Amino acid sequence: MVTCLGLGTFFYTAFCLSENKNNELQRAEILLNQIFKLYDAGYGNLLNETYPYNEENKITYLAGEDKLNGRRVAYLWPTSGVFSGVNALLKVTGNSKYQSILEEKIQPGLQHYFDDTREPFCYQSYITEAGESDRYYDDNIWLAIDFCESFQLTGKQEYLDRSIQLWKFIISGWDGQLGGGIYWCEQKKKSKNSCSNAPASVLAFQLFEVTNDSNYFHWGMKIYSWTKQNLQDSTDFLYFDNKNLDGKVDERKYTYNSGQMLQSAALLYKLTGEKAYLQEAQHIASSAMRHFTEDFRTPEGKNIRLFKNTGNWFNAILFRGYKELYLLDKNPEYIQVFNDNLEYLWNHSKDENGLFGKDWKGQKKEHHKWLLDQASLVELYAGLSELYQIK
Repeated sequence: MVTCLGLGTFFYTAFCLSENKNNELQRAEILLNQIFKLYDAGYGNLLNETYPYNEENKITYLAGEDKLNGRRVAYLWPTSGVFSGVNALLKVTGNSKYQSILEEKIQPGLQHYFDDTREPFCYQSYITEAGESDRYYDDNIWLAIDFCESFQLTGKQEYLDRSIQLWKFIISGWDGQLGGGIYWCEQKKKSKNSCSNAPASVLAFQLFEVTNDSNYFHWGMKIYSWTKQNLQDSTDFLYFDNKNLDGKVDERKYTYNSGQMLQSAALLYKLTGEKAYLQEAQHIASSAMRHFTEDFRTPEGKNIRLFKNTGNWFNAILFRGYKELYLLDKNPEYIQVFNDNLEYLWNHSKDENGLFGKDWKGQKKEHHKWLLDQASLVELYAGLSELYQIK
């Protein structure tokens, strides 16, 4: 048993992070198995939005009203989260079974959402069998990031080709309104959001890394600079949600928006070596941890910093930023916070089916568990396991 010695509130030795590798990996695998077992829609490698299936469920995260009626499957966003989780497991294990899942389950399922009737081609928010639905720039960014990673993990050119194809759709969402920036929804161009710009910069830098095409780097810088100029809170380095076409800023803050700009700044440091970007990433990391967590005492009597109710998937995207930063500065303090949270969740927040809700304190009970809440935790547990392998 390794003892963790600490100096100050957040300092931990790196040795603390080495004990849980097998536990976290096993947890990610268990949860992915439950997803395929419980959320299976029964056809076409499609999944349901919730478990148990909710006939009255109306989606609230769309740009307009959810008008679908009758039996239906999950929307694109939670479906894409499963893609991310499988990628994370393939990355940490190298196990060919996860490549098979990508090829035999994930890609055939996603194909139901692919719209090749409206150019540029991309994925729409709901299956094409039900007709045309809105197309979101951020939905396609998350997928393009996943396809780029799948290419890096498997070497299959078709994954990179799809990522580049989606990039063409994504960048079509940029125009001169507000001096630049990418819209949120193609059909409802009312605002330019952190969630459609911050990850677009991340994607651009990742595509530059794998293609060495400087056009991606220049676009990444352009998008990064616009987002920083228009949506960053200068008082704490964190990011507001969006700016509408009247120039009004929606000052709500979500973990994933700051997390993607944290990752983008870290990538910029890796690509350029300019210390200002590393310092920017570290400023965001420190501020986000203060803003989005609170003191919490576990039933075992351990004092931790628990994430407030900001959303499982939002926190998984935030973790991507901290992971990118950790690979640069090897500072384990923030990774330990995620470790503490996920350990607490596993021990105290699962239901009888091994599924999780949105409330990390476990005070609010949810009968219908959302697909994306499970998929994002697969990514988180697998991502922690990956970092435990790094010396």
